[in-house]
Amino acid sequence: MQDGEKRMNYREAREFLEGCNRYAGEELSLGPLSEMLRRLGDPQDRLSLVHIAGTNGKGSTLAFISSVLQEAGYRVGRYISPTIFEYRERIQVNGTYIPEEDLARLTERIRETGKEMLKEGYGHPTAFEAETALAFLYFAEQGCDLVTLECGRGGLTDATNVVKHPRLTVFASISLDHLGVLGDSLGEIAANKAGIIKSGCTVVTYRQEPEAEREIRKKAEALSCPVVQADPERAVNRRRGIRSQRFDYKTWKDMEISLAGEYQFGNAALALESVEALRGMGYEISDEAVYRGMKKAYWPARFTVLNDCPLFIIDGAHNRDAAEKLRRTVETTLKGRRIIGIMGMLSDKEYERVTETMAPCLDRVFTVTPPENPRALSAGILAETAEKHGLPAQTCADIPEAVEKALDASKEDDVILAFGSLSYLGELAGYIQKRRQ
Repeated sequence: MQDGEKRMNYREAREFLEGCNRYAGEELSLGPLSEMLRRLGDPQDRLSLVHIAGTNGKGSTLAFISSVLQEAGYRVGRYISPTIFEYRERIQVNGTYIPEEDLARLTERIRETGKEMLKEGYGHPTAFEAETALAFLYFAEQGCDLVTLECGRGGLTDATNVVKHPRLTVFASISLDHLGVLGDSLGEIAANKAGIIKSGCTVVTYRQEPEAEREIRKKAEALSCPVVQADPERAVNRRRGIRSQRFDYKTWKDMEISLAGEYQFGNAALALESVEALRGMGYEISDEAVYRGMKKAYWPARFTVLNDCPLFIIDGAHNRDAAEKLRRTVETTLKGRRIIGIMGMLSDKEYERVTETMAPCLDRVFTVTPPENPRALSAGILAETAEKHGLPAQTCADIPEAVEKALDASKEDDVILAFGSLSYLGELAGYIQKRRQ
C-alpha cells in the first residue's frame, strides 16, 4: 500500500473483488493467478487439501467431510461457491466465516500485487481467482490442518486447480452441465473435471455413468493414483425423513445424517469413503468423530425445511440430474401430499428439462425472476415453459409476492417447495425468516 493511502474497508474490498474481471483477459488461463500466488509466497503449497469436483453433491460431500474432520479435532478451512446467505460464507475456518477486517486486510495485499503485475505487463486474475488467492492466504495464516476445496466450475482451468499436491481428489456425481463450456458430451465434461487429479493423490469417486467413470480412471491410471469408488446402492436400510435420516454403509451401521433428500445417502457414502482414505494416510479420526460429524453436517438449500405449517422446503435443483434426484425425494418423502412450487432459474441452466422433470410432482407453480443477476431467466418465460408441460403457472413480480401467493394457495397439510437456481433461494430464506419473526 502506498504511503498515505487509506486502508481498505470491507465494502471497498468487496467492490474491488467484484470488479477484478474488468482487468482480466478473456483467455481461460491459470497463469495470472499462479503468478499472483508466487508473489504472495504460494500459500496454497503450505496447505493439506481435499479437492472436490462434480456437478451435483460436491457441496454436501464437502460439508460431511469438513464436519467429521472438525469433530476429530482438526482445524478445517472450507472454500465454497456459490454462497446462499452471505458473501463471507465462501471462506470459513471451523464453520466460522472470515471476519470482515481480515477479508479487507488480505484484499489489500491482492490489490497491491495485482497493481504490480499490471505495471509489469502480466494479466490480472479474475474475480473468482482473486477470491481464491485470498482464501489460500487466509487458510495459511490461520494454520489450517486441512482445507476442503470446492471447484467453482469444471476442474482443469478452475481457479482452485492451481494446487499441486492435494491429499485427496473427490468426485461427486457428474452430469451434463455447462454444455459447450466444459465440453459437448458427458465424457468431455468428466475429462475437464478429472483435470484436478494430481500425481501422489488418492482419487475417491461417486459411482459415475460409464462415460464419466472412464475419463476419471484414465487420468488416475496415467498418474498412478489409486481409485476408491463409493457405491450409493450399498447405502441400505434407509430410514428417510425431512429432518434426519439413517442408513448402513458397509461397516458403518445406523449412520445418522441431518441432511434430507434421497440423494444425500450417496453423498454421505462418498464422504465416508473419503474419510476412510484419510484414515489410511494416517489422519486420526475416531469412529465417534465420524458419527458425530456426519450427524452435525449442515448444507443450506438442499431439501432444507424453513417452516413447518405449512411445510416449506427449499432445494437448489437447477439441472437435469439434480431435478431427477429431487423428484425421487419428493416421491419417497412427501408421497401423497399436495405440493405447490416456487421456481426461479438462470437462463444458461436446463430450465426446460428441470420444469419437465418436476411438473408431474406439482399442483401449480409460482415463477420468479432471480434478482440482480444478468443471467436470470424471466418469470414469464419460465411460466410459459411450465404451462407447456401441463403445469398451471403464475408469474410473480418478486420473491415476497411468490411466497405470499404460495402461502395463500396452500392448506395446512400442503407442502411448498421452492427450487431452482441457488441465486434466489438465499433471499427467499431470509424473507421467510423475517416473516416468521
